[in-house]
Amino acid sequence: MMIFANTSFVGIDPTAGKRPMAYAALDGDLRLLAMSQGDLDHVLAFLAGQRQVVVAVCAPRRPSTGAMTLPEVRQQLTPPPRPGRWMKYRVAEYQLRSHRISTYQTPADEQKCPRWMKMGFYLYHRLEGLGFQPHPAGESSHQYLEVYPHACFTALLGVAPFPKNSLEGRIQRQLVLHENRARLPDPMRLFEEITRHRILKGILPDEHLSTPAALDALVAAFTAWKAVTHPEEVTVLGYPEEGQMVLPVAELKSHY
Repeated sequence: MMIFANTSFVGIDPTAGKRPMAYAALDGDLRLLAMSQGDLDHVLAFLAGQRQVVVAVCAPRRPSTGAMTLPEVRQQLTPPPRPGRWMKYRVAEYQLRSHRISTYQTPADEQKCPRWMKMGFYLYHRLEGLGFQPHPAGESSHQYLEVYPHACFTALLGVAPFPKNSLEGRIQRQLVLHENRARLPDPMRLFEEITRHRILKGILPDEHLSTPAALDALVAAFTAWKAVTHPEEVTVLGYPEEGQMVLPVAELKSHY
């Protein structure tokens, strides 16, 4: 069993290469260890400096394997999918949709996947080359798991969040992490600094708020922390051979 106090929990938000990857790291007490961005080599160098680390990647583990075409898989799902429907989705994606959580569709052909997914596949490949194993991996000091930030925030909030790039969406996301004991600045302090003059000039102070990409990385890191320290308080979706997705709540609502 890993010693939580010595473990770093890192969330990584890969991109299609148009901008640097955002990453965030929390310790076992949910204190912020790092929050930055950089290219893939920069991120991997940061991970290499961690003695014990669990990484949550905001991307699918691999292309769809066609598990939703298998009768034995479909029969075990609740609610059962209609015949002939959802065949091109991964199991985890169907399960999110069944709870009315919007999600992407991961193609079976890697060449048809968007660039950000391909970057995610390559990131997992590099992690495995460094000795990372899929969580849970017993006493392994380097583990990874898959998360979907929008679903994580939806589950934590109990409702679909505001758009991630909006001011209210950023406040909402950081606030729910703050309320769940992540040691981040209280985003409500922003309102103490809003003045009549600033509103008239269109100036809103947002130094207390993280960027949308950083917030995705933070909720990923928080989910990794919860999966390791409180495994009874997470939900795991998907088919193991295809790739599973972790959400930071013990149980999902019937719909959101």
